[in-house]
Amino acid sequence: MAISKDKKEQLVADLTTLLSDAKMTVFAKYQGLSVADMQELRKLARENNVQIKVVKNRLVRVAMNEIAVYKDTDASALEGQLLYAVSSEDEVAPAQILAKFAKTHSALELKGAFSGEGKTLSETEVVELSKLPSREQLIGQVVDMLLSPVNDVTNGLSGNLHALLDGVAEKASN
Repeated sequence: MAISKDKKEQLVADLTTLLSDAKMTVFAKYQGLSVADMQELRKLARENNVQIKVVKNRLVRVAMNEIAVYKDTDASALEGQLLYAVSSEDEVAPAQILAKFAKTHSALELKGAFSGEGKTLSETEVVELSKLPSREQLIGQVVDMLLSPVNDVTNGLSGNLHALLDGVAEKASN
């Protein structure tokens, strides 16, 4: 079914807004996924603030040409039936969502990504990116590292205090 010119213009405008706000856009082949699989993927993505879009590659290229950051981006990898996972909040979330889903659904095949700065990432780079901890996990790790010396001092003082109290209690009983 052909899409009207007005509908195409609206799709391009929506894509332009989506891509200009994106920190990361990952694209993957989805041929062979059932409707139920796509619904499952969309649900997983929604839970992680990632949007899944299935649009013609030509419309994505047009939208990219309207964004200054993406004007010089190599879009030659946009071939075949692709879906786009986009996040405006987390750089690694789209890669993690698609990589996690691809582990249980072999029909989904990661193809590449575009960073928010307009850099094209290869399939290998996307897979490596998907292995990174999420933003929240990184923040947790940093907080844990910062609190580690405080915890060590607290534990040391606590141990000394217990030894002191045990000694006082032993003297009092004698």
